Amino acid sequence: MAEVIRMPRLSDTMEEGVIIGWMKKEGDSVSPGDILAEVETDKATMDLESFNEGILLHIAVAEGAVPVEGIIAIIGEKGEDVEAILKEAQQSNGAMSESNEEEATTAAASAPAAGATAPAASTQASITNTGDTRIKASPLAKKMAADAGISLSGLTGSGEHGRIVKRDIEKAMEAPPAATQPQVQNFPSSGYEDTMLSQMRKTIARRLGESKFSAPHFYLTMKIDMTEAIKSRKQINAMIEPAKVSFNDMIVKACALALKQHPAVNSSWLEDRIRTNYDVHIGVAVAVDEGLVVPVIDHTDKKSLRQISDEVRDKAGRARNRKLGLDEMQGNTFTISNLGMFGIEEFTAIINPPDACILAVGGIEKTPVVVNDNVEVRSIMKVTLSCDHRVVDGATGAQFLNTVKQLLEAPVRMLA
Repeated sequence: MAEVIRMPRLSDTMEEGVIIGWMKKEGDSVSPGDILAEVETDKATMDLESFNEGILLHIAVAEGAVPVEGIIAIIGEKGEDVEAILKEAQQSNGAMSESNEEEATTAAASAPAAGATAPAASTQASITNTGDTRIKASPLAKKMAADAGISLSGLTGSGEHGRIVKRDIEKAMEAPPAATQPQVQNFPSSGYEDTMLSQMRKTIARRLGESKFSAPHFYLTMKIDMTEAIKSRKQINAMIEPAKVSFNDMIVKACALALKQHPAVNSSWLEDRIRTNYDVHIGVAVAVDEGLVVPVIDHTDKKSLRQISDEVRDKAGRARNRKLGLDEMQGNTFTISNLGMFGIEEFTAIINPPDACILAVGGIEKTPVVVNDNVEVRSIMKVTLSCDHRVVDGATGAQFLNTVKQLLEAPVRMLA
């Protein structure tokens, strides 16, 4: 019997998915586990995996947007009446929306948000994170590439049948720095170019717009002397070679410990109440081509600097390659956005819902500072805390920043 394949709801913010391309064509045989199509959601690019066996009788949308529960395809036996199946499915949709709308909404909302292993009602397909399914690479090579933030699509494999192997990743990692320097782009001298919004960009625009115009932001800026942090980082990295702890890792750790002391900053506005979170889950903003994604480091306060470093590097690399699971971008209680590596001295960031605060981190700069009535050159970093005034007051935010400052200016406290 034919099965109608529909667009699953993969997150609470998803309203539609975009079909990027089909891996199968009409008339092809399909087995459970086969990848039918590539789908872009509001947070990631995913693979549409079949649960059914049969013939791909009909592709409803070759490319483009499909609303949640919209018909994507039909899988069945050769010779079945596709038009009749479509008509019946459409009539079923109408009846459901008229007589059982509330139940359907509840069922859709409870569909798996990530890594689905079972279909939603009437949807005999699952969405799984897109790896490099059409690129031949060994499992070790894929992991090494993800850890290093290297895209497999730009590599030529030296293994059997062009398979990418360990030595190819090592070669890419040893590429000269010039390969990563900004390249001169030749833009047209006149005119303009329109770029259609991706699902990710639409969601970023909507969520940040809602945050900026609904949450009353205020900002607290503080200077932090990173001179001792620089010395400590050198000592830490000498002890844990070949792994490397970054300044951002140290900032993440300091914020995690400070949030345990100031849980009011680790809170959320829920319209009729304020939720104070005692678990610390820090989101780390990562720039991708279409905007920002925020991988979340669960229970950050309970992890060592080495563990934070490894997890941030792994998740940031996979985020840039659109291979981060939806569940890895949810549950944040506080967010950090660092633009220091781009030469930014200071900036303000828009709060990332449902958080009440976000920390914007600038670069570390050599600055003349008065110390004990003497002028010394110190390494100074500016940070700005954006706060939702409905949840956090000025004094509360200031106390939190002072704790972060104390931890970073005496990093041994973070290791105790």
